[in-house]
Order: sequence, then C-alpha cells, then structure tokens
Amino acid sequence: MKAMAGRVVPAPEGHLAAAQLRPSQSRRGFIRNSVTTGALAVTGSAFAQARTDPTLVPPWTRSLGAPVVTTGYGMPSKHEANVQRRQSPGLTPQPQASISFTPLQNLFGIITPSGVHFERHHSGMPEVDPQQHRLMIHGLVKRPLMLTMDDIMRFPSVSRIHFIECGANGGMEWGNVAVPTVQYTHGMIACSEFTGVLLSTLLDEAGVDRAQGKFVLAEGADGSALTRTIPIEFALSDVMVVYGQNGEMLRPENGYPLRLLVPGVQGVSSVKWLRRLEVGDKPWNTREESLHYIDLLPDGMHRQYSGVQEVKSVITMPSGGQKLVGKGYYEITGLAWSGRGKVKRVDVSVDGGRDWQTARLQEPVLSKALTRFRLDWNWDGAPALLQSRAVDETGHVQPNIHQLRAVRGVRSIYHNNAVQTWRVQPDGEVWNVQVA
Repeated sequence: MKAMAGRVVPAPEGHLAAAQLRPSQSRRGFIRNSVTTGALAVTGSAFAQARTDPTLVPPWTRSLGAPVVTTGYGMPSKHEANVQRRQSPGLTPQPQASISFTPLQNLFGIITPSGVHFERHHSGMPEVDPQQHRLMIHGLVKRPLMLTMDDIMRFPSVSRIHFIECGANGGMEWGNVAVPTVQYTHGMIACSEFTGVLLSTLLDEAGVDRAQGKFVLAEGADGSALTRTIPIEFALSDVMVVYGQNGEMLRPENGYPLRLLVPGVQGVSSVKWLRRLEVGDKPWNTREESLHYIDLLPDGMHRQYSGVQEVKSVITMPSGGQKLVGKGYYEITGLAWSGRGKVKRVDVSVDGGRDWQTARLQEPVLSKALTRFRLDWNWDGAPALLQSRAVDETGHVQPNIHQLRAVRGVRSIYHNNAVQTWRVQPDGEVWNVQVA
C-alpha cells in the first residue's frame, strides 16, 4: 500500500453518491450483484483447466513441507512481517522516550496481539527480575504491605478485556496536520485480555482508610519513577494490578512483571513496572499531572486531571494509505470505544457527514473495550468521504473536529476524540483529509 500525505479539503457541495442497501436486499445478494467481473467471476472452463493442468498446482502442494517445530515460541508467517509497531520520527527527543504505534489497519476483531501493542516509554524499558520485584502498599492504611510476585499471584484473580489508549492518541490531528495512515492517526491504542488482582482486593487487605483516603499514588520502577494520582473511587471499582496479558505474562515493554490497569482512563495512569501504591487525602500534582497530559484551553487555562477517554471511533478499512482495487462491494469496518462504558451505536457516512447509516456492532460489546463495527458498501467509483461517529451508553456523541475545536481550541495535544475523515479518490487511493 502506498502512503500519501494528508490534505485539507472543502466540505462537499453536493451529495457524493453511494449505493444504499434496500431493506429487502440480503447481504449475499448485495455482494453477488456488485461483483460481475474480476477474480470472483470464474467461468466453468477455468475450473476445468485448474483440475487438469499440473502447472497450475502450486509448488508447496507438490512436496513435503518444512519440519514441524514443536518447541520454542511461535512466530507469525514471514509474509506478515510488515505487520508491526512503527515509530514516527521526531516525536520524541531520545530513544528512551519513545512512541510506537499499533498497526490497526492489519488487525481483526478487538484483541490486539501483545507483540504489536503500542508502546510509550518515558525513560527506556527496565529489565525487572520478578524474584526481586516488590509491590509496596502504604500511606493511609492500617497494615502496610510489601508483596512479592508470589504473594500477589496467590490473591483471587480476574480476567477482563479493556483498552489502553494514550492521552496523546490523535494529537497530530489537532491542527491541520494529517498523517498518512490510521496506524499514525489512532495507533496509540490497544485492547487486551488482562489478568490480575483487583486493586480493591489489595486495598482491603491493607485496611485502607475509607474516611480519609481519597487518592492513590501509583509509581513505576523505571528510571523516571513515573507517578500518577488515581481517585479512590476508581481504585475501589475496576482498577486492576495486572501480571497477565492475552493468556501469558506481561511483555517487558508492557510492564513485566506487574502493572496497573485503570480502565477507560488515559494510558499514562496505567503505570507500568508497578512498585508502589500510596493512599493519601489529596492529589500529588506530579510532573506528569501538572506539566504533561493536560489540555490548554482557548482562554489560556489548563484543564487538569481530565483522564477519562471520551467516546471515539475510527474506520480502519478503507483507511489512509490503502487502495481499493476497483468498483463494487466493500465492507467498511473499524473500531469504537469509550472510557465511560459500552459503545451503544456507531453511524457511518460515505459523503462527509451529510447522511449517516447505522453500522452493525460485532459481539462481544464490552465496557471500556474496543468494539468492532461493520457496514456494507457498494463503491461506484465516485469520490467518497468516509467517517464514523460513535455514541456510548451514557449518551455522549463523538464530535466532529469543528465542534471539538470550538470548545478546546487548537493548542491542545491530548484527548482528541474528533471524527476522522478518509477520502476515497476515483482511482481507489485513500487519503487522510480534514473537512473544512
């Protein structure tokens, strides 16, 4: 696929035509009617030739395969080597403070493989010995604890599917900068099955002071000793102390051997390499809470502790850098999520927001997790502007970029949940654009 620079385009003057499904038309008929030539239209003679012509039998069918490897860690096919995290040059001043993006355009369903989960590091990746690692719980508690990994894994465990999204995901789109692919526009997000202990269980064991304890400070064991304040109502709800991800122990880049998971809240709060939890009566105003991960509003004020990730969605196919191979049927698909709970509905437009159709939501639809949506589309070869707009169970509606800028200005970096627009060119190329 060819990556292309972003552009700003005017809003459509007229309706960009796109074939609509009639209520009585089945999806099978829709696909059949849209495909009249090309690879799917194979004649009977072609089938006969394929059965009798030995030259059409591929070489891997005419010989033994490679010996089966039954030990070691399984790896993807070499033909999928392009599916990987990618860095954006110039975003961080040094390699230890790095950002790498999840290849959303290559993924299916809602679970992100651990090996392509996005990364955000503040001072490099420590190599933590799990036998020596300790978790301290102290502050406004009756029984301060110093727990080993063996201690933690003896507590009752839970497994839950949640997303983690960096607060800066989509930050480059705040201005008129349109990076080429969905991996760079929205790739600082991933969704996994996490296994660990509810933080409430550990706080109960420590005897948290529920009268005075209003906040929990989480600290990591990396070189920056990254710290974040967590409201006690979050800590006593669905926050987890995690050691497992997607059925195995955490990867080093995802916080091995222990991390915090604060569902629905910007990723920096899900502190990796977790070493300390302190219960206090007020926020700590640490560096990452007073200088970073805050929003500069139009009146010059900073919006602080705005951690909940608002309702958001993005189309991943077709998306920037891809190319449609010709007219006919395509399934528009993408991801939606909300830090406030479940996604209730996703609407899709193919004409830049003039008309909307409700997409199908793929099960399961879970709270504070990615939700896959799908819509049938018959592309007639005319220019199209693809958008998705999500609504969550609390009634929040994903805004367009103009609605967001009207409230938040243009000087922010964080918490961009605006509608994303992809332009399909007549030649099938898909570009990232911002509708003026």
